[in-house]
Amino acid sequence: MTRVEAIEEYVHAQRRAQRDYREKMAAGQYPYLPVLDDILQNTNVESQLPIGTIEIPLELVVGTKTAGRTAAFASNFLPLLGSKTEFANKWVSLCQAHVEEGIRDPIRCFEYLGRFYVQEGNKRVSVLKYFGADSIAATVTRVMPQYSDNKLIRLYYEFVEYYPLCGLYTLTFSQEGSFARLQKLMGKAPGEKWSDEDRADIVSLYNWVKKAYNARGGETLRSTVGDVLLLLARVYTLADLKKRSPAELTKALDAIWDDVLAIENPVPVKLSTKPAEPDQAKLIDRILPAAIRPGAAPKNLKVAFVHERTPETSTWTSQHEFGRSQLDMVFKGQVETKAYFNAVAGENADELVEQAIAEGADIVFTTSPKLVGASLRAALNHPETRILNCSVDMPYTSIRTYYTRVYEAKFISGAIAGAMSRGDRIGYVADYPNFGTPANINAFALGARMVNPRVRIDLQWTCLPGEPIDAFNRQGITVVSARDTPVPGRPQREFGIFRIRRGGMLEDLASPFWHWGQFYENVVRSVLNGAWSKDAEGDERRAVNYWWGMNSGVMDVLFSRELPHDVRHLANILRQGVISGAIDPFACHIVAQDGTLMNEGQNGLAPEQILHMDWLCDAVDGHIPEYDELTEASKPMYRMQGIHRDRLPVEKEAEL
Repeated sequence: MTRVEAIEEYVHAQRRAQRDYREKMAAGQYPYLPVLDDILQNTNVESQLPIGTIEIPLELVVGTKTAGRTAAFASNFLPLLGSKTEFANKWVSLCQAHVEEGIRDPIRCFEYLGRFYVQEGNKRVSVLKYFGADSIAATVTRVMPQYSDNKLIRLYYEFVEYYPLCGLYTLTFSQEGSFARLQKLMGKAPGEKWSDEDRADIVSLYNWVKKAYNARGGETLRSTVGDVLLLLARVYTLADLKKRSPAELTKALDAIWDDVLAIENPVPVKLSTKPAEPDQAKLIDRILPAAIRPGAAPKNLKVAFVHERTPETSTWTSQHEFGRSQLDMVFKGQVETKAYFNAVAGENADELVEQAIAEGADIVFTTSPKLVGASLRAALNHPETRILNCSVDMPYTSIRTYYTRVYEAKFISGAIAGAMSRGDRIGYVADYPNFGTPANINAFALGARMVNPRVRIDLQWTCLPGEPIDAFNRQGITVVSARDTPVPGRPQREFGIFRIRRGGMLEDLASPFWHWGQFYENVVRSVLNGAWSKDAEGDERRAVNYWWGMNSGVMDVLFSRELPHDVRHLANILRQGVISGAIDPFACHIVAQDGTLMNEGQNGLAPEQILHMDWLCDAVDGHIPEYDELTEASKPMYRMQGIHRDRLPVEKEAEL
């Protein structure tokens, strides 16, 4: 390259810089490079750590360390100064050197929150950015901010913990726990380092995904390329994605695009709190036969149920199977059902869901959160099939999830327990710290406190070491809210609310009851009458989660014959009030354990606040356990549905 040609390149780079400057000024944005010293003025820094000389992505080099060269560059790192300045003369010389020999000397820079700020070598960065280079050698010092609960800081600390394994700055995520999920999907042990081949494969896949994502406008979205890569890897497999051509990767991204848009939404899951009403029959519906009517609801359906276990080994499966039998009775001759058992995620679950669809299923219910991955993959392969998974807060638009508002039944159960307890202490056994569980505990406590303002709820967990009932016996607690359903191998009456009599005899009082038959009837009826599509109406792309309660007939409380008539009368009043909407368990004065006022009592809490509740009210003695406290057998469920599953550190991998 001649000197004249290099000067022409400088003039062209300067024009691009001036255009960027004008655009930033017109938009009211800062038109120069950000300065790290200015950024750190109001920041608490933990330490500065030398990283060594490494290759860093040029797209992450965003500013300068000091303010000395602020006015020399536009925000895109291209030169603003005139072509006859000494600055321009040096830039031109570097331009010639890059074309003829390549720029080899590493720059010196500081890294803060995954972005790089140049201390020495700004013009080298400028030249390489102008020519579209991907990376540059740099001697890096990392600036560590003090840890805080700020999500950006938590994400960064997660990256710092993960960086020694992969050695990549390119991968960034907007959701906590993503690094661990990627490590798991790669088949790596929690602390296993990547090989050079691993790194090359991920970088290659990342670049193709980035190209496809940006072609769809990804640069304007909040989700990172890493988020999209992880979503693709969770739906398909990394081995499968590596084999795909760029065109096939683009097609795969198109298939999950609604899911990408869903995670863009601050509230990616839309809670449906009651079944949708069907549209009134339109004139076209009355004139045209259903067979030729556009978008007409089907007249006959095949419905499949895929269970993790069998009715003989699981009360949960038995209850869902009882619900399936209701469909056979209610829609006799119109709906045909079939069940598939012993589905194991990562083994035969995908095959069983595919088998159900191959055998003609129009609707598939998978009745365990562990089967959500198989559900999602089948939904993308068969968009014409309606697939629902029994779980909550899963941000996937191609399937629907479902559960019930158990806290309503717990509220009534709490009032019964408060009325039946002779003392001021009641035992409560919770299973996992999953979505909805703190709401169940709090609703129970609020119900008990309605009849006894002095009551204290002693909280024990089955997911922690120890035997809850033994703990209650030691404290002399005689009224207990235990597991919601019978468990094989446990005493037959040790579920729901019971009283411990002398000699250890258990007296059944009441129990929450899932009316899964009514739930499945509501869903199937919504498909048959055309109301199914109403739950997904609107411009927002959000996943749909059915979270129905007692007013939909899918949740209730069963009373024992041993329950005194006056207590039964009270429970029925509360039951009718919850069903009608006249009574809201959380429309009252509520104070958390730490003294924070959570509600003043004029209004209840929003459904999203209840579902994502992660605090306990001041009537509860106990705490919500962290991941490290759980028994090993309990950890897989927490990874799926735990209230803080997104905060699991690297070594505590998550799985789909």
